[in-house]
Amino acid sequence: MKYKKEYPKEKNKKRRSPQRSEQKAGQSKVIAGDVKESLVRLNKYIANAGICSRREADKLIISGVIKVNGKVITDLGVKISPDDKVQYEDETIRSEKKYYVLLNKPKGYITTTDDPFDRKTVMFLVQNACKERIYPVGRLDRETTGVLLLTNDGDLAKKLTHPRHRVTKIYHVVLDKNLKGPDMQKIAKGIELEDGLIKINAISYAQGATSKNEIGLEIHSGKNRVIRRIFESLGYRVAKLDRVTFAGLTKKDIPRGKWRYLNEKEIGFLKMI
Repeated sequence: MKYKKEYPKEKNKKRRSPQRSEQKAGQSKVIAGDVKESLVRLNKYIANAGICSRREADKLIISGVIKVNGKVITDLGVKISPDDKVQYEDETIRSEKKYYVLLNKPKGYITTTDDPFDRKTVMFLVQNACKERIYPVGRLDRETTGVLLLTNDGDLAKKLTHPRHRVTKIYHVVLDKNLKGPDMQKIAKGIELEDGLIKINAISYAQGATSKNEIGLEIHSGKNRVIRRIFESLGYRVAKLDRVTFAGLTKKDIPRGKWRYLNEKEIGFLKMI
């Protein structure tokens, strides 16, 4: 599923020595090139180090507990380079390694990092994947199974969940009764729900299924419980819901409840989306 012009000499200007001019030109090149391109906002650097979210990092900066090269920084617009020393409460912050974990989520687990009611979360299943704090990319409801990506790469997570990128997901749906042809046509044309018109990419009866209650559905919308609500609006109940593909990633060779790391090719593909 799936860019030697010559300028007139300025008058009344002091002439610089060739050595000094060369030095200045060299400095300008560094500032405009390598260094400038490597600068990153302070709040993003803190978040990428796994300390907290960007919003929480803003609060830390404003409160005066963040130092850069020994100086307290309270300006949210500050950008830093890889050579700068960043400290939080006198402890040096270092950028963490990025991890990309693909989980085949089982039923009964909620997609969140913690739960006030002490219910089982997907974090329990990936607790041994790495020491860094990773987060689910998007959500699957408690009873939905299948492909779930977790990572500490905030930029990638944001891109994969933003509606503008229209990331595709494919689901295997099992209904409580056979899906009628006219109802399938309604879904294919678009279903009006309480939060607006929901359009899908494709829908069909599942290949190899013995009855018409098993459906394959491709969609890019990430709205809450959207697939269940689509069928409920037409009088059907979703008995089973399994996400088989997310952004081109599948659960092939991953047993239910298990996970694996993405390979370099998969990571590269996601970053090109």
